[in-house]
Amino acid sequence: MATNPYFSQGVRSEQLLYEDLIIESLKMYGQDVYYIPREIVNEDTIFRDDVPSQFENAYKIESYIENVEGFDGEGDLFSKFGVEIRDAATFIIARRRWNYVVKRMEQIEGKPFYRPREGDLIYLTLSGSIFEITKVQDETPFYQLKNLPVFRMTCELFEYSDEQFETGVDAIDDVEGTHAYQTIFTLDSSSTDFLVGENITQAADGYTMNGEIVKIDAYDPNSVKLFVSHVGSTDSDFHSFSLSSTITGVTSGAVATISSLGEDLQEGAQNSSFDLETINFIDFSESNPFGDPL
Repeated sequence: MATNPYFSQGVRSEQLLYEDLIIESLKMYGQDVYYIPREIVNEDTIFRDDVPSQFENAYKIESYIENVEGFDGEGDLFSKFGVEIRDAATFIIARRRWNYVVKRMEQIEGKPFYRPREGDLIYLTLSGSIFEITKVQDETPFYQLKNLPVFRMTCELFEYSDEQFETGVDAIDDVEGTHAYQTIFTLDSSSTDFLVGENITQAADGYTMNGEIVKIDAYDPNSVKLFVSHVGSTDSDFHSFSLSSTITGVTSGAVATISSLGEDLQEGAQNSSFDLETINFIDFSESNPFGDPL
């Protein structure tokens, strides 16, 4: 026997009303978040290894946090490598709002976009945390009024690994300036024409070095320091900036020569301690210090 012909759950007007109520509820009880799409720089189509990523856009949208009593996950763990924070959260976003705010804008730029993707990020303004999407459920709740009105995204706290952020939102882009591995360039002049966020280049024999300025220390007018991240070369081989050639700011056009190079050791780093301990730990007088003595 067929279902009752006088009742139907697929009426478009009722579906729109139901979606309107969901959107209104999210705006009342939700939180403002930024949806940050991930862009793969060099995709490894053979081995599918982890490849460099960059984040250039951030879209503000309302979202409901399903975790009303606090973040899920394993919490704060104390391990031999230090404290690990393994917070997790579940975000719910209205499908119609996501299509209008995110999908429409991404497709305007010619990027295929059909639903939230695993690997994209969500910045929670409430706590200043960045979460990475690990799973997207697009059938929960299951066909209410024969419709799928929301996306339910399971997320874990994002672990930064030298990705590039150029979203235009200072609170998000500051993550790169704080956690990116940086090389300190001490200039031989008091030039302060370089700009934070611009790329610098240095021409070499057969390749060009490049990097991004994340911070400028110009308190000492006789020793200006540039903190540079994402250092690389155009031939993809390992090279380093030279002390004898000039560097040029791509945006500002500023020119200077590097007088010294150094590393920006993060707080708690033990590079120097390890260097001192390994001086007497390995006997490099042997022809093969890692094998049996002759």
